[in-house]
Amino acid sequence: MFEGALILESLRVGVEISDVPLLVHKISRYAVASATPSQAAVWSVLEFGVEDERVEVLAETLAGALDQPGWYADFHDAREVFVVFPGRVFRYERGDTVARAEAQEFGRELGIPGVQLDWTD
Repeated sequence: MFEGALILESLRVGVEISDVPLLVHKISRYAVASATPSQAAVWSVLEFGVEDERVEVLAETLAGALDQPGWYADFHDAREVFVVFPGRVFRYERGDTVARAEAQEFGRELGIPGVQLDWTD
């Protein structure tokens, strides 16, 4: 099973994700000191699990559902990491610092502050 987090404010208005079953672990809201002008100052975070056989579908679904600019979602298992940006999916083995740096650079190009590019690896 892959575990991850999704900031609900990162979804485009009108998007519905219903074709990928998620196991909800926790839902929380908190104020964000590092929010950019295009991001909400309070985030609602959905921490979830997704079965291995559905992880690629979730990645592609989120790539089409995330708003721009400056949002991403991430999830991982013991071996792999998915980092999903609007229109782009990065998938790499945990510990691959080159692939992680490539994903982080892409995020910076989208205007995501470096402090937010802190997914679990």
